[in-house]
Amino acid sequence: MARKIRLQELEIEIVKELKAYSDEVAEGIKKAVKDVAKETVRTLKATSPRSKMSGPGKYADGWTSKVEFESPEDIRMRISNRTKPQLTHLLENGHATVNGDRVDGRPHIRPAEQAAADKLMGAVKVVIKK
Repeated sequence: MARKIRLQELEIEIVKELKAYSDEVAEGIKKAVKDVAKETVRTLKATSPRSKMSGPGKYADGWTSKVEFESPEDIRMRISNRTKPQLTHLLENGHATVNGDRVDGRPHIRPAEQAAADKLMGAVKVVIKK
C-alpha cells in the first residue's frame, strides 16, 4: 500500500514538473516570436525602397507588427505595412508602368521573412534546451 501511494505521489510530481516546463517553454517561445517580429519590422524599415514621389520614407516607415491571437500556449503575429499596403506586392515583384515600361521588383519582404524564420528557429531551439 505504501508503495502505491509513493508511486502516485511521484506521478503527481512528474506531471507538475512537466506542466511547469511546458509553461516555461511556451512563454519563452512567445517572447521569441515577439522579439523576432520587432526585429523584422526594423529590418523592413531599413531595407524597404524609398520613393520621392509617394513621400520619402512613408512606405518604409509604415511597417508594423501586432499580435493577432494569443493564448497561454500559442501566439500569432502579423507584420504589415499600415501606410501603403497596396505597394507591397508591386515593390517586391515589380510592375508595369502607364507608358508600357516595366519596373523591376526590389525584393525586401522575402529576405526579411526568411531571416526571421531562421532567427525564430534558433531562438526556439535555445528555449527548448534550457
